Amino acid sequence: QVQLAESGGGLVQAGGSLRLSCAASGGTFGDYAVSWFRQAPGKEREFVATITKSGDSIDSADSVKGRFIISRDNAKNTVYLEMNNLTPEDTAVYYCAAAYYYVRRPRVTNSYYFWGQGTQVTVSS
Repeated sequence: QVQLAESGGGLVQAGGSLRLSCAASGGTFGDYAVSWFRQAPGKEREFVATITKSGDSIDSADSVKGRFIISRDNAKNTVYLEMNNLTPEDTAVYYCAAAYYYVRRPRVTNSYYFWGQGTQVTVSS
């Protein structure tokens, strides 16, 4: 089974950038589709971006499209989320999640069995 650990969160001013990392251990990372979700205080966890196990297909939420880019390096067992032009509305705990081989509904939290502990992103105005 794969274990996930997010890093790279922090405090940034509006308009700034951050790169989150999701490092995996255990299992064969290249066998897992991975997604990023986020959860702001008082809100439900929401889909941010997803990448297939080989990295040949990606998708992202409309709210981050054009600003956030998901990528992966299977040799390093890591998935990245490059976040640009951040706004205070992006403030949340960001989680990575993995599912074995293929995710039919990548935007749904119940599609994922493996989750990291999350990393806080705070964007000040």
